[in-house]
Amino acid sequence: MTTTRTLAVPGARLHYEVRGTGPVLVIMGSPMDAAAFAPIAEAMASDHTVVTLDPRGISGSELDDPKQESTPDLRADDVAAILDDLGVERADVLGSSGGAVTALALVTRHPNRVGTVVAHEPPLLELLPDAAERRAATDDIVATFHRDGIGAAWMKFMGSAGFEADDEGAPVEAPEEPSLQDLANSARFFAYELQATTRYVPDVAALTAGPARVVVGLGKESGKLDTFDTSKALAEVLGTQTVEFPGDHGGFIGETEDFAATLRKVLAG
Repeated sequence: MTTTRTLAVPGARLHYEVRGTGPVLVIMGSPMDAAAFAPIAEAMASDHTVVTLDPRGISGSELDDPKQESTPDLRADDVAAILDDLGVERADVLGSSGGAVTALALVTRHPNRVGTVVAHEPPLLELLPDAAERRAATDDIVATFHRDGIGAAWMKFMGSAGFEADDEGAPVEAPEEPSLQDLANSARFFAYELQATTRYVPDVAALTAGPARVVVGLGKESGKLDTFDTSKALAEVLGTQTVEFPGDHGGFIGETEDFAATLRKVLAG
């Protein structure tokens, strides 16, 4: 059974969902919403209490100011507030893509609230040798959105990030006939979220100081993606190795059961 909750936080009302029993596991993306993680949440709910959420400004999480920038730090504080609302002192976390960046910010800002964090393919473009060029490409994608609209921006984003047209696991599902909510989520992603997320610079000292354990997850089939390079770069600065997960950037979608089995092994230490 899935329980749906709404939590008022400064500037927003957060939509989140809870299912299962056992140790608490937060699964999140950015800007992917709770619905996108329902299959992996169901797969993990047999032995975990799984929390999924809509990031602020996405789907059911409404903002007081629709033009508010979505930063990793702000999203991390939202996750901590959800844990408070549930009366949970500490949780494990699976963050995917932009949600992995949120998870890293959560460790930095609220280190005692996290056990193990699996940062699955965070798009930390600032860690790459050609960060300036990547930053300019991101700015061009945002400019394309404002000038030519969502479709043109998605095409440019997918090409820049290394996705092919039929790949699963892009940060937002892009159906052939998008709903009004799909369009609103995409618009928010390009206008208020993409730049702040990809320009986040992780605090290496905070991430390695403990008590949280940070694991960098990397899809077995993600070699052609920007997030392959960023994941390797993060592992290098943390002085660790990436952990291989089934599938690509969206392995939790395309290979849910195998992904869940790997995740259980990682969480078990």
